[in-house]
Amino acid sequence: MRLFIDTASPKEIEEAMRWGVVSGVTTNPTLVARERFPDFHAAVRSIAAMVDGPVNAEVIALECEAMVEEARVLAGLAPNVVVKIPLTPDGLAAVRQLTREEIATNVTLVFSAAQSLMAALAGADYASVFVGRLDDAGHEGMEVVRQTTAIFDRHGLETAVIAASIRHPLHVVEAALAGADIATVPFAVLRQLLRHPLTDLGIERFLADWRQVSGNR
Repeated sequence: MRLFIDTASPKEIEEAMRWGVVSGVTTNPTLVARERFPDFHAAVRSIAAMVDGPVNAEVIALECEAMVEEARVLAGLAPNVVVKIPLTPDGLAAVRQLTREEIATNVTLVFSAAQSLMAALAGADYASVFVGRLDDAGHEGMEVVRQTTAIFDRHGLETAVIAASIRHPLHVVEAALAGADIATVPFAVLRQLLRHPLTDLGIERFLADWRQVSGNR
């Protein structure tokens, strides 16, 4: 189980990398627009230079040929760029072509195990199941993760399963239990994963005891 951070903030990425628990980044134009980059490509270059692992950057085009052209440009920005492609017929065709060209892909907007299977058969390196959005629509998002990992394991499919649209720490724990290879999480959730009131209380007690035994009251 690995953690990616879902952000375009250099400050958040730097802090998360300092903790030593994050191995990649997912981002999109919406996240980039919140930061002070001159353009999307500059953002991808900058983020890719900060991270040793995969940096997932999204195409905007919707037709196969345009997706492929855009993906080639994104992949050329840095060797660790993974191109995010939406799960559509044209998207799958683009993934097939990019796989032939050895350009890594992450199929996004996956909402069913059937869609995950299609992404894997097209050759995607990653399939991103949008757990939170499924929950919002009244479905059990994590069940799709469980079904996807079971199918991939049974048939030896090498596509990595990303639990995306993560809303809270329990989603991360559930994704790990469901067999997801990766959970991509916002920085706020990443911080919540570290926190527990008993940890804070324990530190306070240790410090109080230290002041007592050290004479620094």
